[in-house]
Amino acid sequence: MVQWHTGIHKRKKTGAKPHPRRGKRKHERGGEIHLASSGEFEAVNRRVRGGAVKTAVVSASQANVAVEKTVKKLDILRVVSNPSNRDYDRRKVITKGAIIETPEGLARVTSSPGKHGVVNAVLVKQVQA
Repeated sequence: MVQWHTGIHKRKKTGAKPHPRRGKRKHERGGEIHLASSGEFEAVNRRVRGGAVKTAVVSASQANVAVEKTVKKLDILRVVSNPSNRDYDRRKVITKGAIIETPEGLARVTSSPGKHGVVNAVLVKQVQA
């Protein structure tokens, strides 16, 4: 469900209910929310204002993890926690700031998968070998 970014539905400063002189416009409409989860890679392309195209991750099986001055493409084993939203934590949604488990250890997601179309992360805690 999209969110409308317009003041037509709000009340006036006096508390009176306004009577809109026009309807909603397409440019006042917010974008769809794409929540990424772990699983087989799937992405969605969407057109945004100005004709540009944005890619959103729907599900991802791998992440680009920065490990000691190198970047490795590692499998996502599971989503450990998501501090941005308690509901996302329960549903194991991958957003910016989420902690994921990889074969190298725990990593914190640094990209916004629903906006950037890729899962980038930084290693937080390495597995003791």
